Amino acid sequence: MKVAVIGANGQLGQDVVRAFADQGDEVHALTHRDIELSSLESVLACLRAAQADAVVNTAAMHNVESCEQQPGRAHEVNVVGARNLASATRDLGSVLIHVSTDYVFDGKKGKPYVESDEARPLNIYGTTKLEGEQSVQDINPKHYVLRTAALYGTHPCRAKGGQNFVDLMLRLARERGRVRVVDCEFTSPTATADVARQIAALSRSDAYGLYHATAEGSCSWYEFAREIFRVADVSVNLEVASPDEFPAKVPRPAYSVLENRGLKSKNLDGFRPWQEGLHTYLSDKQLAIASPRV
Repeated sequence: MKVAVIGANGQLGQDVVRAFADQGDEVHALTHRDIELSSLESVLACLRAAQADAVVNTAAMHNVESCEQQPGRAHEVNVVGARNLASATRDLGSVLIHVSTDYVFDGKKGKPYVESDEARPLNIYGTTKLEGEQSVQDINPKHYVLRTAALYGTHPCRAKGGQNFVDLMLRLARERGRVRVVDCEFTSPTATADVARQIAALSRSDAYGLYHATAEGSCSWYEFAREIFRVADVSVNLEVASPDEFPAKVPRPAYSVLENRGLKSKNLDGFRPWQEGLHTYLSDKQLAIASPRV
């Protein structure tokens, strides 16, 4: 199968490229240098050249504060870009796999969200991602929309300064010996490698639709940090931060746990508990440090 991966140099995109390559697929790794999502002409030209059976869109403007500061650009990338991809893939007969976010919800439900729950985003990032989802679903019948959450992986996320939450906690522990984290915000920390494998596996089906795609289980950010230090065997003074200690500049859902009901209903769910994903990530990280490339 021929697959085009958009955002191929990103935190998730690099793992998606690898997941499809591991399946023996021919992968076209596309970055912003190759394709401008806000231009339908650019999208059509690039995808015609790739002749891909499936197109995976991992590209987005997902720095929440930047989206608030540049709503026009967020709309161009997250809405117009998704719409252009949906139109182009429909016309070319390709499947579109589009990655979305837990931030389409407001966090007020208090228990895991399922695909049928009403989306009520709190910020421009969530609003534009929701509009992008809807464009994909309305335009190309052969679509998969995957909502995921709290991603971390071995490749840097440029929009977030190149450091994920796991690496940030380890750095702060090393530099300060004392870390304070809130215990009132809940999510499902998800390894990008696991999302990538789920995307590659799903591409082999014809079960088109909207899916939640996160690691099993949930935790607060404090509980996540505690598990990071436990698995990494790091000695640190970890304390609970007060809810107003690190005030957010942009409203975010305090509870954005997703339930993979759709995947499970079709026996397609390949996710494992979030603790296992973290353990693998830290083990691979330690192995990479111990065995540097020559």
